Amino acid sequence: MHDDDLLSPENLRNPHPLFARMRRERPVHWNSRYRAWIVTRHVDVLRGLRDPGLSSDRVGALLQTAAPGTAGRQALELLSGWMVFKDPPDHTRLRKLVSKSFTSRAVTHIQGRIDGIVGELLDRCEAKGRFDLVEDIAFPLPTMVIAELLGAPVSDRERFRTWSDEISPIVFGSFDAASRRTAAEGAILNFADYFSHLVRRYEANPCDNLVSALIEARDSRDALSHDEVIATCMLLLFAGHETTTNLIGNGAYHLLSHPEQLRRLKADPALAALAVEESLRFDGPSKIVVRLAAQRLEYGDAVFEPGQRVFLVQASANRDDEVFANPDEFDIGRSPNPHIGFGFGIHFCLGAPLARSEAHAVFASLFKRFPSLSLVQDEVAWEPVLLSRGILSLPVTFSQSNQGVLS
Repeated sequence: MHDDDLLSPENLRNPHPLFARMRRERPVHWNSRYRAWIVTRHVDVLRGLRDPGLSSDRVGALLQTAAPGTAGRQALELLSGWMVFKDPPDHTRLRKLVSKSFTSRAVTHIQGRIDGIVGELLDRCEAKGRFDLVEDIAFPLPTMVIAELLGAPVSDRERFRTWSDEISPIVFGSFDAASRRTAAEGAILNFADYFSHLVRRYEANPCDNLVSALIEARDSRDALSHDEVIATCMLLLFAGHETTTNLIGNGAYHLLSHPEQLRRLKADPALAALAVEESLRFDGPSKIVVRLAAQRLEYGDAVFEPGQRVFLVQASANRDDEVFANPDEFDIGRSPNPHIGFGFGIHFCLGAPLARSEAHAVFASLFKRFPSLSLVQDEVAWEPVLLSRGILSLPVTFSQSNQGVLS
């Protein structure tokens, strides 16, 4: 494969032609640049996501080489507590304790608040005449929602954004400068200190929020350690806004870039739910999932040796023409839509119901409020990271004389 740089400008802009060639020519192959096996077909990625022979613990090996007492080691120790980097039985225990707060039923209880926040954000955008869809809607909505669920002050969301942006390279893979690694380590420690204070606050005065629930789980069932409470809070806030921000931003961009699909949505708002699913398939927020071979595994002619990295390319699997008809077409009426944009198996995205609900609220309201909404520019800049996919900025404009009214 001549083009093996997943972070080249062309592949950041549009990685799908490369992924199509990989599926066709070398669906499972070794990439020396990233020292990893690249898995691209839907059937193989699906197998990998549920294969117990592939481990999610990609932090443990780094911890073994980290110098004791350094900020880097402290940061890795905190990351190692994130359930996304754990295998059973620890992953099972942690997920069970947190999952009840993110079921579809639980999300239904806060749907009114989600709709209310969307309305507030759209009010602010309306006053501007033009706005940045990422900056003004896609980022603040999930951050405000997850902060309220946790019991963290929504007014701190800019701090959350700064720390999350600094952590992103170490989690999603983009070490283009040593200073970024240092900043990421510092942000992880700042996050931990912040939640340590928040936990102490709710230890003294429990409230109806997720932090208090985690504390109660720690104390009454001895199921969580203090460090696990801190690590779980960090993960929920970081992942709770990162994935949804990119889902909303990417989806809105493709709706605006495909006017015939946007017309369908305006004519039939009930398509908003399917539009969310197609956004997850067509250009979702998760591009690659990393696993480590825990044992010798055979995938076709490829042999994964213990300790080798494996890149399960969700973005490629979701465009596989063996599974999807016309996979390179953005079709908001697509059904069924067996995408794996939220993963599969035991690590299926815990916050999927919440992310779907927030994206649905935006897609159902945004184009009703602003029927003339359009892109300021056709080309957008994408985050230069390996594992996730998100737009950095999405300026849009609308005609004041042709705006809608939310009912």
